[in-house]
Amino acid sequence: MTVTVNTVSAEGFRHSVQIDDHELFADVPTASGGEGTAPEPHDYFDAALGACKALTLKMYAKKKDIPLTGVTVEVKRDNSEEQKGKYALHVKLTLKGVLTDAQRDELHRVADRCPVHKLMTSTEVSIETHLSEGAFSQ
Repeated sequence: MTVTVNTVSAEGFRHSVQIDDHELFADVPTASGGEGTAPEPHDYFDAALGACKALTLKMYAKKKDIPLTGVTVEVKRDNSEEQKGKYALHVKLTLKGVLTDAQRDELHRVADRCPVHKLMTSTEVSIETHLSEGAFSQ
């Protein structure tokens, strides 16, 4: 899987984000000089966590025959100290369905073991950026 990001126009900050057959967009908020026409990259980072928790819970519940009918995940960001190396995400789970307290507790524990949560909190991530061969302009 490759994610490809391309500038939409030379004047603005809007970019298309191609992930396999899916096209998303990213922009910068108006307060930062953008048009605010799409989520900013931090929003996608936060959304990845919420989506992963929801999907993980649905898959786990199906596998364990837990009567979970739906999940709402709200992710709120506190990036007020990001420049100091602190980025806090506060997650609120709403579990839907007729669930026992034990099932709710089990799903709560499982939510924190979703792959993206683990990636964000316990994995060493390495990023290497390379320039493509040759220069071109359009």
